[in-house]
Amino acid sequence: MSAALTLGGPEHLDRMLALVAAFHTESGIRSTETRRRDGVAPLLDGVPHGCAYLIGPPRSPIGYIVITFGWSVEFGGLDAIIDELYIRPGVRGRGIASEALIALPRALAGAGLRAIHLEVDRSNAAAMKLYQKAGFQPRDQYMLMSKRL
Repeated sequence: MSAALTLGGPEHLDRMLALVAAFHTESGIRSTETRRRDGVAPLLDGVPHGCAYLIGPPRSPIGYIVITFGWSVEFGGLDAIIDELYIRPGVRGRGIASEALIALPRALAGAGLRAIHLEVDRSNAAAMKLYQKAGFQPRDQYMLMSKRL
């Protein structure tokens, strides 16, 4: 299995939506097909706020990563958040997510990115280990907070 990243485009919408639905179901995220489509389609159409990468062969992807872009005064410019990362259960444990997380900064290097952030459940030891292996470190003095609008 390869963790090759392919920048998602409009032709990947159906594959992406199937993967996102699987991830949301597995994670207990309540969403509708309309909400998923509204969240994914603009990224594949080239909206400047983020992008989506398919992991593995584009015709039969084994996962995906969604990145959203922002701006950070602290980090001195463009930053990104890994909004979602998903690998199909049948191929987990083979280092694919690690490879994808290591390849991601190279894929985004030309965009002038200064930092990549992600959110992780502090009780998910496996995810914490994966992210730390890929070079992500917790910022103990900070906590991501959200307000749904």
